[in-house]
Order: sequence, then structure tokens, then C-alpha cells
Amino acid sequence: MKVIVMGCGRVGSQVSLLLANRGHDVTVIDHRDADALARLGPNFKGRVINGLGFDRQVLLEAGIQNADAFVAASASDNANIIGARIARNIFHVPRVVARMYDPRRAEIYQRLGLMTISSTDLGVRQIYEMVTHTDLDVVKKFGRGEVSLIAIEAGAHLEGRTVRDLSIPGEVSVVSITRDDRAFIPTGGTEFREGDIVHLAVLATSMTRLEELLGIERRN
Repeated sequence: MKVIVMGCGRVGSQVSLLLANRGHDVTVIDHRDADALARLGPNFKGRVINGLGFDRQVLLEAGIQNADAFVAASASDNANIIGARIARNIFHVPRVVARMYDPRRAEIYQRLGLMTISSTDLGVRQIYEMVTHTDLDVVKKFGRGEVSLIAIEAGAHLEGRTVRDLSIPGEVSVVSITRDDRAFIPTGGTEFREGDIVHLAVLATSMTRLEELLGIERRN
């Protein structure tokens, strides 16, 4: 994946390093070029561009027209909002995540379809999960993004497997199955059928475990 990260503070630098170390193509935009390089260290495998993350020319230099994801992780809510909206509405980047310090603003932008996080402690891991799990259809996020409602269509590989097989207590829970246009709440022993629409509640930090249960191969 090609990911652009705006801001290279505590969260932005950690997300950039995590993505780059997992083999993703990462470009960091920061107006404090020397500070950004120092935070990322000499072994950072991505690019660093000196500039503002909501400047059109800077974004074009970063290759936003070909980006798979954009992360707005600067120290300014206003800058993150502007950068996220430009990435989403002008350049149509498929996955845009904005870090919000003010939870009230985060709620507003979630309503507009922008994924947001506001917890510093969970921020790095949440951003990584939001950006990289492109095979899972997120229907809705709860709270500050800690829990997601995921929709999947059961393929042949799930035929005959049970709800219990896709459940991890406190992490992943099957909440409903829609079969032949009728929805129902399953029990642990309910077997999936090919074509079922399955809704699951998943912790943001458990997306990888869900993909493993579903047999989804990760793509860089």
C-alpha cells in the first residue's frame, strides 16, 4: 500500500515506522524536516517531504493521486481536518484517518465519513488497523473507533463452520446473520452458509486476528 502520513510527532512517527517496517510505501509530510528525520531515525525506509500536509503542491509531490491511504496526524485539529477533507474530497483517497484532540470534533467528522481517533495511547495501533485492513467492510464505528461493526459475505470457505469458530471473547463477536433476506441473531452453534451476510463487532486492535480467522491474506 502507498500511505501518506501528515505530521511526524509522537503518533505520526510511530505509525510511519510501523507501516514502513511492514513493507508499505510510506511518505511523511512535515514542516519541520530535520525534526521529522530525527524522530524517524536513519533506518526509516520511506520518504520525508518538508511542507504542509494540506498544501496541494506538497501533496502532489508526495504522490497523493496514487495513494491508498492518508493519515492526518499533526498536532493541530484544524490542520488535520483540512488535510483529511482534501485527501478525501479532492483526491478521493480510499482510506483517510484523522487524529482529533477534541472528541467533539471527532464525532462531527465521523458523521461526514472520516475515520478519526483521539486517544494517544491507542492511536498508533488503531490508525494502523484502520489503514491496512482494506478487505473488511466497516459499516459503523462506536465510541472513538475502539469497536467496529464489520459486514462480510460468507464464501464457500465458511460453509459449515460455526459462529463459535469466528468468535473471540471480548474481541470478536458475531451479532447477526442475514440469510435469504431475513436477519437473525445466531447462537454459537449456528453454521454459516455460502452467501450469508455476517455482521461482526470487532475491536480495532483485533482486526488482524479476525482476518486470520477468515483466512484473508494480508497485502502490502
